[in-house]
Amino acid sequence: MKRDLQNIFTNKEYDLLIIGGGINGAAIANIASQQGLSVALVEKEDFASGTSSRSTKLVHGGLRYLENFEFDLVKESLRERYIQWKSVPHLVQPLRFVIPVYKGDRRPLWMMKLGVFLYDLLSGKYVVEKHAGLTAEQVVAAIPGIKREGLVGGVAYSDCRMDDARLCLENILSAREKGAHIANYVQAGSFLKVATQLTAGANVKDLLTGQEMTIKAHHVVCAAGPWTNEILRLDSPSSADKIRLTKGVHIVYKEKISDTALLLQAGKDNRVFFAIPFGEHTLIGTTDTDYTASPDHVESEKEDIEYLLVETAKFLPSAKLRRENIVTSFAGLRPLVFAQGDPSKISRNHVIEKNESGVWYVMGGKYTTYRAIAQQCVEKVLGKKLDLGTDYSLYGSQGQRKEHRGLPDQVYQYLFSKYGYKAEDVLKLVEKDKQLAEPLCTCSPAIKAQVVYALQNEMAVTADDIIWRRLGIGYVFCASRQCRKVIEEYCEASRR
Repeated sequence: MKRDLQNIFTNKEYDLLIIGGGINGAAIANIASQQGLSVALVEKEDFASGTSSRSTKLVHGGLRYLENFEFDLVKESLRERYIQWKSVPHLVQPLRFVIPVYKGDRRPLWMMKLGVFLYDLLSGKYVVEKHAGLTAEQVVAAIPGIKREGLVGGVAYSDCRMDDARLCLENILSAREKGAHIANYVQAGSFLKVATQLTAGANVKDLLTGQEMTIKAHHVVCAAGPWTNEILRLDSPSSADKIRLTKGVHIVYKEKISDTALLLQAGKDNRVFFAIPFGEHTLIGTTDTDYTASPDHVESEKEDIEYLLVETAKFLPSAKLRRENIVTSFAGLRPLVFAQGDPSKISRNHVIEKNESGVWYVMGGKYTTYRAIAQQCVEKVLGKKLDLGTDYSLYGSQGQRKEHRGLPDQVYQYLFSKYGYKAEDVLKLVEKDKQLAEPLCTCSPAIKAQVVYALQNEMAVTADDIIWRRLGIGYVFCASRQCRKVIEEYCEASRR
């Protein structure tokens, strides 16, 4: 991979340097660039390669946070949910959920009905679709394979699904379009200090070329998520932990076990978890357990996977869930503001604070509120309020949809769902080289042009960047694995 970042990053002094290319860092870069700030952003791996691509893929208010009386957080999240849906509709779409309730559940039917009522009430004018109470017969009609024994009824409510990795990437690409200088696979090694011991940038290393450089900036923001404690100790080795990590594991099950999304109450520990239609598969998760090892090595454990299979099977016994039908599993870390107690009870509120050396740290929060977090961070850096309204159009949100130029409609619809109006840029590659219209494999509608586009326009470097975060085909069952072979060949060719 040929690149010379030293000529990009070291020829100027930026208004803002952001460390971390997850969703918060990406949105901070986007909003700061929109406000006219000169911005640099570095990410030590790929954009969204940590927590920001390992979520439950939901933009939601957080129904369960009502139990903790976090009404302000839920209200803010519901507003942000609506903004994302309306601003980025190719990546965020409404999703209807059913919650079955059984005799003896810790959360009885009256409580669930009250919960979804409050949920819609807090949504105000930002409601997606109003809730509904369900009889036991209506629950069975919606979920034919649901366990009937002890079923007393249920409720239906709506949130939104999202493509989390591409939502992060579109913030990155939007920021770059506005002039931000952005690079993945660049690691911060130490902070640059001036005589007053205030931070004036960072010394970084390009992990692809070995090139070391200094990026100077008037302000530095750390949006490193699970790596926040490590960055804190770069500045001050004796710093106490500011975030507490909890691990969330998901599995992708080969079969679609329900056409309707489910929120379920686990019998083992009374947690709630989801079973969501995910293409032709089912996404099941998540767990919530403390994690104390390095964020670089988080993995799904056998016990986590077993927990999700067993708890789901209790509600859908006819699905006959089997471990060998798991397409993949993934584990992500929640970087929560440090607090004691049950991991599931710790607030998902965020904190933005500046330490003694002048570095701003963004900590906590949930994916849904990323835009509001980013706005607040830029406001703190600028020292003034911003009036951004509710329009948050991203990279693929603007343009004109054209005819699909002879491609199968399924392929064009798929491209639009990934890129929005920027699907036209992918199609321009096909116009130049008809072979790029060829499918990668039989497992998905993805075509070869998308791989070329990812390498040329979306800063993809490795095959995993494309498989998991540009195309998301890592979540799709593929017996032949031909798609992976083709992507690896393109990546290898790009390095020559």
